[in-house]
Amino acid sequence: MKLILSVEPVRFPLTGIGRYTYELALRLQKNPDITDLQFFAGRRFLAGLPVANDESGSGYGLKRAVQKNFLAVEAYRLLMPLLRKQALKGHSDFLYHSPNYYLPPFAGPSVATFHDLSPFTWEHCHAPQLARYLQKELKTTLLRADALITDSDYTRRELAAYFGWPIERIHTVPLASSAEFHPRSPLVLREVLERHGLQFGGYSLFVGTIEPRKNIETLLDSYARLPLALRVRWPLILTGYHGWQNDAIHQRMESAKREGWAHYLGFVPSDDLPLLFAGARLFVFPSLYEGFGLPVLEAMSSGIPVVCSNSSSLPEVAGKAALMCEPTDVEALTALIQRGLEDESWRASAMEQGLLHAASFSWERCAMETLHVYKTVVSGS
Repeated sequence: MKLILSVEPVRFPLTGIGRYTYELALRLQKNPDITDLQFFAGRRFLAGLPVANDESGSGYGLKRAVQKNFLAVEAYRLLMPLLRKQALKGHSDFLYHSPNYYLPPFAGPSVATFHDLSPFTWEHCHAPQLARYLQKELKTTLLRADALITDSDYTRRELAAYFGWPIERIHTVPLASSAEFHPRSPLVLREVLERHGLQFGGYSLFVGTIEPRKNIETLLDSYARLPLALRVRWPLILTGYHGWQNDAIHQRMESAKREGWAHYLGFVPSDDLPLLFAGARLFVFPSLYEGFGLPVLEAMSSGIPVVCSNSSSLPEVAGKAALMCEPTDVEALTALIQRGLEDESWRASAMEQGLLHAASFSWERCAMETLHVYKTVVSGS
């Protein structure tokens, strides 16, 4: 099989889709069933798999600026498919896979991964110009794709129902946590934790983009209801890309910081993140909507108990190893956080169950099931 894999998501900041693309590419490179693997990004083929930096290059700021300009976004939307079509000319004997929704005009078979439907179902959580761009492009993908991949059964069903797409042509392929996420000793973690002003087992952790969909204000409301002594002993530490529509969230975080029970670290280097997970006492993730919810799996792989919402795909990812409640139930979330911090019996059980549950997901499994989708498309079955 000859494969073209779009690796455009492997860039700063390396968020969930970038991680998925990178891990998938690593394994497809080694698979003997793929006789010719070509990496594609922008409008050109690459010599090898790129590596995301911890800092944005000069082009990243330009891209963010362009996304805010309607005419620039529309010009990009109309021009780039033509340039990509030209670059892909003569490769119709390949299968093209986009791990990030978008499919360019392509003469051969093609597959796209849909991670969630937030541009449609959570439109208000995206910048307006970006939401319009995504909606147009994703509808075009649905016209071009021979098959679709989703990270969860929830998104598979949602995608089929929302667009009336044949569900038998949508395939669930779960993600996984990477090898860097595993339990670590206090000694190993000391240097990184001290650099961030933290102590082993001395904080609750939230990891995610600072945006409304992550439900951070509800998290802050719930944490604020804990006894003050508990909040000060185990403060809430938040980290993630700055995001959008978050002025109110940042104001709330600053207020909590002044009160001594919360702190926003910003976007931390990728090498530090697994250590922040491993050093936490509890991971809290009350997101309103997730296509998968990779941080939950990363916390479990790190041996950290999890409290999360029961929304969208999260019950699939968390299994029976996490405490879950409705995402907007402030009182219930407070009670679960308190139990997660104080109930030593539950904590021990959650750590053990979480490690076992997380081990059932792997990037090897993800790559093999993705390859099965490719074969299904190529064979026409």
